[in-house]
Amino acid sequence: QVQLVESGGGLVQPGGSLRLSCAASGLNVEDSNIAWFRQAPGKDFDEREGVLAIGKGGGEIYKKPYLEGRFTISRDNYANTVYLEMNNLKTEETADYYCVAAGGLIWAQNVKAAWWASGYWGQGTQVTVSS
Repeated sequence: QVQLVESGGGLVQPGGSLRLSCAASGLNVEDSNIAWFRQAPGKDFDEREGVLAIGKGGGEIYKKPYLEGRFTISRDNYANTVYLEMNNLKTEETADYYCVAAGGLIWAQNVKAAWWASGYWGQGTQVTVSS
């Protein structure tokens, strides 16, 4: 049974940092395409915003240009975990953050959660950016 468990969320002040973890069981993260999405308060599944993705095998990174330099994604094959490092967080980035694993990888600047709907989603971890 495949399971993804996100952790590391919490309350952080604007400008602060967090590292989220996505621990996988039932699949190998090295053999899966893993993406992070976020869902802002009041939004639904279809409005989840793609943040970053890492491809299986060689680990090619797929990102949004406006997050360049602030958000990074990495993978620890031994821990079977994918990480999302977030720096200089902004209040508008308050959201539930989800990881998803899929056999196929579709990425675009307007990537939709629906494109990853057939993947394995975690339950999310809440990130609140507030002073």
